[in-house]
Parts: sequence; structure tokens; C-alpha cells
Amino acid sequence: MLIYPEFDPVALELGPVKIHWYGLMYVIGFIAAWWLARKRSKAPGSTWKPVDVDDLIFFAALGVVVGGRLGWIFVYGFDRLLADPLAIIRVWEGGMSFHGGLAGVMIAVAWFAHRRGRRVADVFDFTAPLPAAGLFAGRIGNFINGELWGKPTDVPWGFLVGGDVRHATQLYEAALEGILLFTIIWWFTSKPRLRLAPAGLFLVIYAAFRIFIEFLRLPDANIGYLAFGWLTMGQLLSLPMMIAGLTMLAWALRNKQRSGNYA
Repeated sequence: MLIYPEFDPVALELGPVKIHWYGLMYVIGFIAAWWLARKRSKAPGSTWKPVDVDDLIFFAALGVVVGGRLGWIFVYGFDRLLADPLAIIRVWEGGMSFHGGLAGVMIAVAWFAHRRGRRVADVFDFTAPLPAAGLFAGRIGNFINGELWGKPTDVPWGFLVGGDVRHATQLYEAALEGILLFTIIWWFTSKPRLRLAPAGLFLVIYAAFRIFIEFLRLPDANIGYLAFGWLTMGQLLSLPMMIAGLTMLAWALRNKQRSGNYA
């Protein structure tokens, strides 16, 4: 059994300004994604330029924050919004939805692709490894915030929280959806692949990891289980991702179109 250290959610105070660990983790995730994308843009034969990456990450970051916050508020925290409308802008307190963030990123990426004359599918493929960096940082932020704990357990690596020993599902997700998912997709995209194969593989693997982790994680208190005594909102939202990913992979194998990310 491990003892949860009860972190101070505020990383730094500068007079009246408070910098929270949760917000800082998002900044770290965006910087990591920017650095990785620039590194990949310099690969032999890449059709991407560093300036393209700068603009892409800027718009993707806006999509993550706006989509992630709106997704969480309207799916998980609507009661909180009704009680406190200003809660929608207090991102540093926690409350971001990956599924909402993904939708926001897809819209931002599609707009970027249109403006730059690129195929939307190619931009999806180029960015496929990058969300994992943000997922890792975000889940560490959840752990520091002391939120999204798992079910009670007797495993030796469980954390004592509020009198119960629980699965640290935030750390499980950081390991699976962050480190392992990034490793797989980064390796897969290290050479030209069929169009939409990287994006499809990302969706399938993420959905599989998320569905698995949800079995160990407590459901949101204001929602609970949706059906069967085990189906959570996270699992329900991940099923369309799994279907979309499998559809993309099938399309890639059937059409065998060459990626536009390499000359």
C-alpha cells in the first residue's frame, strides 16, 4: 500500500496570481507536442515545415482547451454549470474531457488543413502521435489534483485515499494512453504509411485502453453507471472512437493511398 502525498494543487504563487499544477501540465503537454511535431517535420522526405507545425499546434491547442472544457461541462459537469456558470472558465480547477478535446482538435485540424491546402486525412495522420503527450501530462495533473481515482483494491501498489486503498487509475492511464500509446504510434509513423492508417490505429488503441481502464475506475458521481452495473460514460464515448478507427484502418487497407506527409 502506498500513501497518497496530498499535493498542493498550486505549483507557484506570484502575488495574486496562482499557477496550478493542472494547468501547468497542459502547458507541458502542448510544448512536448510542439517539439515532437517539429522533430517529425524534419524527417527525410517530410512535406512539413517548422512554421506549419507552429500554426498547427496553436490551433490544435485552442481546440483541446475549448473542446475539452465544453465536453466536460456538458457531459459530466452540467449540474455544476447551472449552479455556477463561471465554472466553465476555471479550467485550472480540473474538468477536461478527452473526447471533447478530440472533437475540438479535429475541428481545428480540419480548418488548418483547409487553409493550408492539405488533405485533412494527412494532417490527422501527422498529428496521430501527439495527443499521447498531452494525455500523459493531463493524467499526471489529475493525480496531483487527487481526482479520478479507481475502485478499492488490495494490490500492493494501491494508494490510501480517504480511508480506502484505491487503484491510481490516473497513473494507469498516463502509462497506457500516454507512454505506451505514444511509443506505438511514434514508431508506426516513423516511416510513410497508408493514408488514415496512423489516425485509425491511434483511435483503436486509445479506445481499447480507455475501455479497459474504465473497469477499474470509479464512474463520475453525478452520472454513475449507465447500464449493466458496469457501463460508464467513458466507455460509451470510446465505442464510436473504436468503430471510427477500425473504419479508417479498413479504408486505408482497401484504398492503399499514399500519405501526403512525405514527398
